[in-house]
Amino acid sequence: MEEHERYIRCIIKLHLGLERQGPGDSGYSSYILSLIKTLPENPRIADLGCGTGAGALLLADKFKSKVRAVDLSREFLDELISRAKQLGLDYLIEPIECDMGSLDWELGSVDLLWSEGAAYHLTFEGALKAWRPLMAENGIAVISELSYFSSHVPQAVRAYWQNGYPAIGSEAENKDRANASGFEVLGIHRLPSKAWWDNYYGPLRKNMEPFRDSEDETVQSVIKEIEEEMNLFEEHEKHYGYSFYVLKVG
Repeated sequence: MEEHERYIRCIIKLHLGLERQGPGDSGYSSYILSLIKTLPENPRIADLGCGTGAGALLLADKFKSKVRAVDLSREFLDELISRAKQLGLDYLIEPIECDMGSLDWELGSVDLLWSEGAAYHLTFEGALKAWRPLMAENGIAVISELSYFSSHVPQAVRAYWQNGYPAIGSEAENKDRANASGFEVLGIHRLPSKAWWDNYYGPLRKNMEPFRDSEDETVQSVIKEIEEEMNLFEEHEKHYGYSFYVLKVG
């Protein structure tokens, strides 16, 4: 198994059993959905990079419409299926194991595209270009993306993310990227920092405990990376975080 694959397998292992594989909050997601007034009665929905399904299950429950839930991890999709069955929503969830950047779906077949904390795998600009053709006329995309909250960001933060995610941009830059990709930006909403700690970092810390004595070098390396990320956010959470971009096909 090559090094990158071992790294990915380790990331998945440390995140299994968690409700979320990234920062988010169901209450905040519901608030954002409440702002959207233009969807058809039975919208065609896709959750791209769905993980274990926090977003997909929320969408299925709210709209009572089928949700195409896409992720590259079979393990995450299996957890999603299990949770959907427990909630009685499995008939509304269509799990799809594939690359969310290479979807061969019919053009214009998505009324509501949802993606939390996953677009960075393609870069925000890359995700917008890949997903725009899938959107129906007047379709809505809600994408959360790691963003700088201003142009005045501490050098320590810029240095860290230049290494970890060079494509990170400010909210203003991402708005321009969305407009250039054929979307109208209806709103930008910052995920509260509390959601990072309560719903992601806190549970992830507990999940990592059994692995702290592992002799696997990859496991130790990933744990160290995650803790560095947590420490950076704890010190600089006012300067960056996840912003939800609510977009309409222009």
